[in-house]
Amino acid sequence: MKGKSIIVFAWALIGLGTAASAQSKLQDTLQLDNATVTAKTREQHLREGAYAVSAVGIRSQAASLQSLTQAIDRTAGIRIREDGGVGSDYDLSIGGLSGNSIRYFLDGMPLEAKGTGMTLANLPVNLIERVEIYKGVIPASFGSDALGGAINIITGRRDRRFLDFSYGLGSFHTHKADFNAQAIGRKTGLIIRPTISAHYSKNNYIMRGVKVRNEDHTAFVTRDLPRFHDRYLSLFGQLEAGVADRKWADEFFVSASASKVDKDLQTGATQSWVYGMVERNTRSLNLSARYAKKGFIADRLDFAASVSQTFDRSVTVDTTYRRYYWDGTYIEGSHSEIRDRGKSMRRFRRPMTLARANLDWRIAEGHSLTLNYMLNRTGNRQDDLADATYVPTNDVLAKHIVGLAYNQSLLDGKLSNAFFVKDYVNHLHVELYENASRIGLDDVETDNTRNYVGYGLGSRYAILEPISVKASYEHSVRLPVAREVLGNGSTLYPNVALKPEVSDNVNLGVFGAWDLGGGHVIAYEANGFLRLVDNYIQATISETEGMMQYGNVAAVHIKGVDGEIRYDWAGRLHLAANASYDDCRDMREFTQAGQPSVTYRNRTPNRPWAFTNAEAAYTFHQVVLPDSRLRLALDYQWVHWFYVTWEAYGSASSKSKVPTQHVFNASLLYAWHGGRYNISFECTNLFDQLLYDNYMLQKPGRAFFLKFRLFLG
Repeated sequence: MKGKSIIVFAWALIGLGTAASAQSKLQDTLQLDNATVTAKTREQHLREGAYAVSAVGIRSQAASLQSLTQAIDRTAGIRIREDGGVGSDYDLSIGGLSGNSIRYFLDGMPLEAKGTGMTLANLPVNLIERVEIYKGVIPASFGSDALGGAINIITGRRDRRFLDFSYGLGSFHTHKADFNAQAIGRKTGLIIRPTISAHYSKNNYIMRGVKVRNEDHTAFVTRDLPRFHDRYLSLFGQLEAGVADRKWADEFFVSASASKVDKDLQTGATQSWVYGMVERNTRSLNLSARYAKKGFIADRLDFAASVSQTFDRSVTVDTTYRRYYWDGTYIEGSHSEIRDRGKSMRRFRRPMTLARANLDWRIAEGHSLTLNYMLNRTGNRQDDLADATYVPTNDVLAKHIVGLAYNQSLLDGKLSNAFFVKDYVNHLHVELYENASRIGLDDVETDNTRNYVGYGLGSRYAILEPISVKASYEHSVRLPVAREVLGNGSTLYPNVALKPEVSDNVNLGVFGAWDLGGGHVIAYEANGFLRLVDNYIQATISETEGMMQYGNVAAVHIKGVDGEIRYDWAGRLHLAANASYDDCRDMREFTQAGQPSVTYRNRTPNRPWAFTNAEAAYTFHQVVLPDSRLRLALDYQWVHWFYVTWEAYGSASSKSKVPTQHVFNASLLYAWHGGRYNISFECTNLFDQLLYDNYMLQKPGRAFFLKFRLFLG
């Protein structure tokens, strides 16, 4: 009995130490006399798989994070570029590929099922346990056509009752409130999980050095002025109910969620286009169900399935004939703000049906076979509530993806292999008729179906305890998404002639961890990659309109490296640094007309290609109150300058480029009563630097954020 008590006590201390740490250690070790108990975290198990994957623990950071993008942006090989403040559009790159080449999942299902308004930036942080970041090759079990990688967000699956509430407020009239709870029926075992989230910001930060008219309107001058039309409101609610650990199901849940996102549009694709009345409003409703059972029909057969229906609607209101300036003044015009056209209230209705099934057969010890199917059908019904001349449309973009994978674990787990093949079926039905030549309608059939095949493998071998190597290869296909093909009704033109991206991806990596004793742990990883992409999909800007449109670049080659080193001492001191470099170049030697391409071997524009991150944190225990902790943290990011347009365009002195960025952030977290009460204070852009990002769009200056979190459980 005494021995069992010691073991239970040891595990309890390990769990408390992990919860107290700002960043989970790779291994938690507790020594009692001559006995040592060691446990690997789920994040470490993922890193030890056959694929290039990073895992970020979120649960221990939830009390201090403003949004999920903060944690992800510090990861090696990852770069998130935001168009502005809270709720702004963003672009995430993994290993040189970005945008829609990256797929996003919530517990294995596409995140887009929650509605187009729900993104990494406004998902409730308290809901999330960890984030899995797949770099390049992703498992066939996702049933996805990702090209550059995938982000899989894992929500918490606590087996007890709890209540988790947080509220934060900050600069630029920012407010964020999140509520998440779980109730379990004592007799029925029914599990109910409500989630509510509300985010709001005026985003009225200062725009520096913008052009406005002088007092007598005879010339332009530069001034520092606040943004005046960038209000953002996001509301999200979800109710999930079901049962777990039953004879007929390991889990069975049904859920309903609704979201509302109202956003003022302040600028076009570049900040030279200023909007003063344009807004986009999005409403979404999702109904879904999921089922999982190990030992389904047969002992070695596991089955999981989910189905989801989303009703998504957005309206872009552009009904003012004005041309605005950054001081809020305007001149009357003859056309609306976004495009050279009449008044418009363009309504998009995009119903989405998702279905996913996964069958896993454990053939023998260390050998398994996985069959996966994914359906993604997106409708695109457009009409205009203000323009009577607009012809309504009813388009359909449907994907069927089937994957088959064979997995091995050999040599007592030292060697892991995965082999897979995928079949992609893409169906497009188009009824868009507005500006047919501009949107590519002259080049495609209005109803067509295409089939593509992908395949690959991954392998990991543990040479020694602190040294493991892994390699993966994939011939991948990335089908265009609805936004690229059908536009967004406001700042993005459709392009129905887009071709799928096809790429051969190679990844090589080495990783490991040393437990030096005394609570000292050092972990590292380094990765190299090569991407040979055909029909690379890239957004281009029309400077005369401030509009964007996606198009194909015939061939792009990307090669690069990234690496990270982490040090942790007893859950108190945490140090980490990473660096990333990639070389992405246009390999199209000749244009379609047969002329030499001026952009041949140019770096692809508007994307950072070298950046680093560093962070340091120290946690003090038993500060003022018993069972408390105080965490002080500082992080730094450096981004090398990059051109906004192709290198070959214009002279070096006149070309627009995003300058080198140096960003410091600082935070303080105080938690007491065993983590029940938490209060955090954060300062972003500590030295108030002038920061730019996507297409030279200015980001906020120095900002402060205060957050309180209550966790009862």
